[in-house]
Amino acid sequence: MNIVVGITGGIAAYKAVGVVRALVLAGHSVQVVATDAALRFVGKPTLEAISRNPVYTDLYEGVAEVRHVAIGQAAELIIVAPATANFIAQLAGGFAADLLGNTILASRAPLVIAPAMHTEMWQNPATVANIATLRERGIHVVGPAIGQLTGKDSGPGRMSEPDDIVAAALAVVAPAAEPGDLDGRQIVITAGGTREPLDPVRFIGNRSSGKQGIALAVAAAARGAEVTLIGANLEVDAPAHVTVEHVGTTLELAEATHVAAATADVVIMAAAVADYRPDTVAEGKIRKETQGDTLQLNLVRNPDILHDLSAARRPGQVIIGFAAETETDPAELLLIARAKIARKGCDYLVLNNVGWTTGFATDLNTVTILNATGDIVGEATGSKTTVADRILDVLSVRS
Repeated sequence: MNIVVGITGGIAAYKAVGVVRALVLAGHSVQVVATDAALRFVGKPTLEAISRNPVYTDLYEGVAEVRHVAIGQAAELIIVAPATANFIAQLAGGFAADLLGNTILASRAPLVIAPAMHTEMWQNPATVANIATLRERGIHVVGPAIGQLTGKDSGPGRMSEPDDIVAAALAVVAPAAEPGDLDGRQIVITAGGTREPLDPVRFIGNRSSGKQGIALAVAAAARGAEVTLIGANLEVDAPAHVTVEHVGTTLELAEATHVAAATADVVIMAAAVADYRPDTVAEGKIRKETQGDTLQLNLVRNPDILHDLSAARRPGQVIIGFAAETETDPAELLLIARAKIARKGCDYLVLNNVGWTTGFATDLNTVTILNATGDIVGEATGSKTTVADRILDVLSVRS
């Protein structure tokens, strides 16, 4: 698909790199059209390297090829991320003072914008009216999210995460006449990493951000599923259009997941779950002045949520587990995964190799999907959005 990504001059412009990258890794041809102000926040070489295409900004370049019209005419989808308050005002007024404005006016492609600005700007009556005008025209608005803004500010106005923007934008151009392949199915997805407290200050945890689980939730909802996301200490914003329940520890995750699984058609255990927890939790901070040079912890085993869900599943219910492993030898890694799915008893196991710089807390992932007999039924490399769809494909084939 030919996709134009417009970037305007807000601090969130750095996140547009993630949008471009996800689209390219998903196999789309991406043309970046940036405003001059945008390039004060993110460099043209970065955008050209990620998009694999020249980045255009000047209205008066490429006149012979009528570039100010041609880019928009060739687009099948236009995404503007971030969309500043100023850009939104210009768009609502139909102004075309730069190449991006001309590109949009010259295009019949669906337009998706991801607003990003301070809370006061987002809630200003002028911006509220402009957004209402754009929505009336059929322009799709993704976000903004509630969260940390520039400086110490926090509130509505934070640009949605790149994977959420990409998923929402691609859903706009999905064939509307065809029902989603997961239409009406109830899917429970766990995401993030559990934390086991030592005291009110410290915990034992892992580096999972929840990005892959959130990508699965967004993708499943876009394909028609009714999604419940159980998030353990998520480090990124949860999608606004799915039911979200927040938990902290493995025991809390186990309880919430078993309750939700009672009526679910599918359970996907993407969360990174602590195998052990401290046998006691200190009421006050553990102080080194009283502990000396060493601190001994006694850990007890947590319940095996995936095994218990598999053992209790109803006829027809599908359980998908995850295995995050650090083994670097591919043959040995596959042996570990096959042994794990045999122990757990789930229907599918998503194997991903993790390490200091791979897997956890990144925007990319590489997975191998095994069925209950240990056969490889799918593989995927790319953005976590792309990987999420490949994982969900096993449900489509199964149905």
